Amino acid sequence: MFTGLIEHLGTVSAIHRDDGGCALTISQSAPILVDCHIGDSIAVNGACLTVVEFDVERDGGYFKIWLANETLSRTDLGDRKVGDQVNLERAMGAHVRFGGHFVQVRSFSGALITFMRHFSSQAHVDTTAIILRRAADGDSLRLWFQLPEPAAERPSLLPYIIPKGYVTIDGASLTVTSVDDAERTFGVMLIQHTQQKITLGRKVDGERVNIEVDMVGKYVEKSVLAALEGGGGEAMRAFVQKIVEETLVNKGLITPPAADE
Repeated sequence: MFTGLIEHLGTVSAIHRDDGGCALTISQSAPILVDCHIGDSIAVNGACLTVVEFDVERDGGYFKIWLANETLSRTDLGDRKVGDQVNLERAMGAHVRFGGHFVQVRSFSGALITFMRHFSSQAHVDTTAIILRRAADGDSLRLWFQLPEPAAERPSLLPYIIPKGYVTIDGASLTVTSVDDAERTFGVMLIQHTQQKITLGRKVDGERVNIEVDMVGKYVEKSVLAALEGGGGEAMRAFVQKIVEETLVNKGLITPPAADE
């Protein structure tokens, strides 16, 4: 689990490719290696990767990771060159503080539950998007991205991206400012502090970025679809039935059920 709050910028210092994938060495990373062990996970531009070698002192602190072909096809890491900076975050420890937002949700039983929830990235990149354009907004920077055409093996991610929702871009959890489903585009805004702490503002138009959407949205969609198809648990089916009935009543298509029904 990762917070989507970037800890450090590392520098790609070596790349070795073969038919099986790619080995990436990232240097100038000592601040996030002080408690590192072989086998630990580090999110690199938002992709959760396993440390296979490291040294806290050499080259400003370096670590090596292996990129399988699946990772190369899903992320922008195959585009990186020696000298490029990448966003780094260690896996979140249970004992540390992390940024977040208070969210209230109503359970199927009707109880109101309040819990802390930041994006809580899995660091499992869903796809890449292209930087379309940018515009200054005072000290802030607005950026717009376009998602690829959906395919059977990689459906559209737009259902999970909503204005004022969250999306992880190159490992950084950011608030969505706009969405255009027809154009497959969405926008975010980086305040000055964020521009200095992550690599996104330094990428140029046309470059790819890694995208991860909220895993909870995917689970909710799957549960609702299962209920609509007659599967799922009783609570979910009752929940969906109630939403459908309320929608039909609001549209005037059916009359409200009697109070004793």
